[in-house]
Amino acid sequence: MVTIINYKERRKEYGTSFFVLEISGGIEMIESKQTGNYYATNKRAFIPSTFDEITCQSLLETQMPCTIIKQECEPYEYTVKDTGEVLLLAHRFVYTPDEDSLVPPKVIRGNNENKPNYAQRELAENHSFSLNEGVAV
Repeated sequence: MVTIINYKERRKEYGTSFFVLEISGGIEMIESKQTGNYYATNKRAFIPSTFDEITCQSLLETQMPCTIIKQECEPYEYTVKDTGEVLLLAHRFVYTPDEDSLVPPKVIRGNNENKPNYAQRELAENHSFSLNEGVAV
């Protein structure tokens, strides 16, 4: 389970902007490779969205069934804001939906089949049409 904790506006190369949702996977305890001591951290990732700022704001603190995983990538430099230290990283954290949260795609079939579709069945079974019998004009 992850929580939407923030959103940020990003600019595309050709000037238009869009919003990304920042998600957090919650607290984790990690053992330091240098000292052997444990420290608390959390995995965070950014998900591009099609939402406007008002929608992004309304989604803050929303929880979603998914996981944030560590994924290998091309090496890149990262500067630690507090210390100015430049690190060479070869991973990033990415959103991965839980299997249970995936919605299978719906298959859309043409109306050329002999079976009526859901809407046709509902209309027929609920007698939604009237023949206007007994209406005086």
